[in-house]
Amino acid sequence: MSTEDTSRTGRTGPAPGALLLCRAEPDSVAPAARLLHERMLLTRAGRGWSVLVPEGRPWLHGEEPVDRVMNGWATALAVGAPWPVLALWWDADRGGYTLASGFRRPVGYVWLANGTPAGEDEAMRTFAARLALDPVLDVQSLDHLTKTDPASDARARLRGLLAVLTRVGLDLPTGLAPGEPTDRLREVARDRPDARPVEWEGRQETVRGELEVVVGRRLTPWLPWSGDPKARTLALAQMATGLPMAVWGLRHRSGGWLTAGALLLAHGALGLSYDLTHPRD
Repeated sequence: MSTEDTSRTGRTGPAPGALLLCRAEPDSVAPAARLLHERMLLTRAGRGWSVLVPEGRPWLHGEEPVDRVMNGWATALAVGAPWPVLALWWDADRGGYTLASGFRRPVGYVWLANGTPAGEDEAMRTFAARLALDPVLDVQSLDHLTKTDPASDARARLRGLLAVLTRVGLDLPTGLAPGEPTDRLREVARDRPDARPVEWEGRQETVRGELEVVVGRRLTPWLPWSGDPKARTLALAQMATGLPMAVWGLRHRSGGWLTAGALLLAHGALGLSYDLTHPRD
């Protein structure tokens, strides 16, 4: 099993890999993750956290950059769930993260392979605010990751980011670490006693019931079959957001963003069609 990859610039470095961290329990994450139509392994990652380990077909068997795929998946997953999603990714040239939360604009940061910061400092402060981190101690630790440090490469930077999140309950299983190749990550996840496969099964009624558990009673009126006016409002918003995302993904041949846009369009279309075929009294 190769743990190194040659980048487009000819540089040899860590093989591509990625993790999706969700600030929710596995039982809540599983039904939402199935909607991505991608094979993943799901396991607990601390108090109130779960981690999804993707199979990685778009970047292992295609030409899709791992960062672009993960950005799209995190955005799509967060839009359909009431908890934030943090995508970590790395390849031979760079490493970074994307934090997605609801319909808000995703925020992210990138480091070059040697650890050189290549993002905006404001992104770290937004990251801390959206995850309700300590505005003093945690923000100071995050700011340190945006400063030049010859002793820290991209892998060390991502581990530093995860170290900050341990203060809010994150505890990644041993072996699920930045810099590891996709195949190795899946081996580690598969050996976990609580690991479960996540993939689309096409059972509409089952998924419907599971989604109601995910969103809870307060958000159930927003679901297509609720019959509530809020559901139609959400459906229109999903289509308005999904169309440009899908067009951008198609033009740039980005499977991640195309998936995110298609998912939003499908949800929106489902909501509108249900509203039209099941008129309210």
